[in-house]
Amino acid sequence: MSHHEVRLEQDLQRIKERVHQVGREVQAAVQNAVHSLLSCDQELAAQTILGDLHINRETREIDRLCHAFVARHYPSAGPLRFVSSVLRLDVGLERIGDYAVTIAREAVQLKSPPPKGIARDIEMMADHSRRMLQQGLQSFHEGNPEMARGAIGLANQIGRTFTKVFNDLIQEGEQGNLRIQDLFALLVSFNRLERISDQAKNICEETVFAATGQTKEPKVYRILFLDRENNGRSKMAEAFARKAFPESGKYRSAGWQPAGEVPDALQQFLDAKGCTPDSLSPVPWTPLHDELADQHVVVGLESGAREQIPDLPFHTVFLDWSNPPLTEFSESEMAEAFAQLANQVRELMETMHGEDAG
Repeated sequence: MSHHEVRLEQDLQRIKERVHQVGREVQAAVQNAVHSLLSCDQELAAQTILGDLHINRETREIDRLCHAFVARHYPSAGPLRFVSSVLRLDVGLERIGDYAVTIAREAVQLKSPPPKGIARDIEMMADHSRRMLQQGLQSFHEGNPEMARGAIGLANQIGRTFTKVFNDLIQEGEQGNLRIQDLFALLVSFNRLERISDQAKNICEETVFAATGQTKEPKVYRILFLDRENNGRSKMAEAFARKAFPESGKYRSAGWQPAGEVPDALQQFLDAKGCTPDSLSPVPWTPLHDELADQHVVVGLESGAREQIPDLPFHTVFLDWSNPPLTEFSESEMAEAFAQLANQVRELMETMHGEDAG
């Protein structure tokens, strides 16, 4: 190995060890922030807040080392991927430190420890976030993409946990068990715990990229089209989305008072357009909260759709595209409705996925 190669490996190892050390400090900050929240330990909260100053200095030093590495070595593909991943990971570590500070600051504002049910929610969500963060940092340090992919799978569980926690907080507020200030402090803290898991997911994705060169796959959005009978506009919207944006989303449609069948005229119209919904039979709408929470977007295509969702999950967006239902199913009526829906679906998908949504 040449002198230059030895120096390159030494500099890479120096960066890696620095990242590892900051990762440990960030994990400790999150743990201390959560403990201070659960116990109203104001001294520990203050130490966590001040300790973030050192984390910030260390992330700036990592940034300097990475730029110096590029200037000194003009690295090839593998080392360059690693350093570019470290630069993005460095931003994530600084943000996680900031999230821990926010939780600690909110802990200082609490007049008493959270109620037992909320405390269990905090411990559960904090445990999920810490495990994901620990696995992400370990996978990066070891250059283990398989471990990183396994940690990414925990992300959906975190999202469902946050939905439960949000509902629990609302119940506590409605029952008058929490001051409004404490309610908001806990909501902010839960939000930061969720953001920690998001940053941990980013760390895992950087691990995969650094080790394999594989970039993050585009997000696939789950969209539900909802109207009364599910035998007209909702079928059209689903069918068009499936044809025009097959890689960008997973689509389904339903009706809260489903018809017996889809008219033959509509089936023939969609066949002529080369569009096929998931089911040609109307599908009943079942507003189960956990199932609904898996949807990124619910589109109401008829007046009354929003009323069918008494409890909209925190992470689900509802869009109102209400129009009168199809009645005659004439060629002109269906063509006009289809053209309008196609424009709306296209605009939605390009908003969420960008111009390459198709």
